[in-house]
Amino acid sequence: MVQSERAKMADGEWYACLDDDLGALRGVAADAVFEHNTLPPRQRGNLGPALRALLGGVGEGARIEAPFHCAYGFNIFLGPGTFLNAGCIILDTAPVRLGKGTLLGPNVQIYCAEHHKEAAGRQAGLEIARPVTIGDNACIGGSAVILGGVSIGEGAIVGAGALVTHDVAAHTTVVGNPARVVSRG
Repeated sequence: MVQSERAKMADGEWYACLDDDLGALRGVAADAVFEHNTLPPRQRGNLGPALRALLGGVGEGARIEAPFHCAYGFNIFLGPGTFLNAGCIILDTAPVRLGKGTLLGPNVQIYCAEHHKEAAGRQAGLEIARPVTIGDNACIGGSAVILGGVSIGEGAIVGAGALVTHDVAAHTTVVGNPARVVSRG
């Protein structure tokens, strides 16, 4: 039996991101994001209705400021009290789990997709999806970039503008490009 590109994506295998079915799912997400980003703030509340319905899970009091962008939405799980400031981008080709009370500063970017290293693979649209997990009460500074396959522990701090390419232990502060530990505990 031939496996769908969505199933390959979900299984962490190489998949063709230019697949029509995946394109249709990105279209659904784009519509939900458009609604969220264009609703008047008092009418939108913490999340636009279509975006709230699309996300994989939304804890009580979770909030996403506009503008926001995601690839699929259904792979995003927000813990209670999670806050994403304006301009955040989550390319959720794999599950992205944000713990309770986690704060993302403006323009934080989370990229689960890794493109093929060979030009022919990139031209064919081949990607592999790697999950991202951010623990409870973590704080991600503005314009930080978090790559797929990374876990950030409870209470960790990622400095503004950091490029996170490896796991960050709980209660650790990292800064820089690539991110490096500056304090523990």
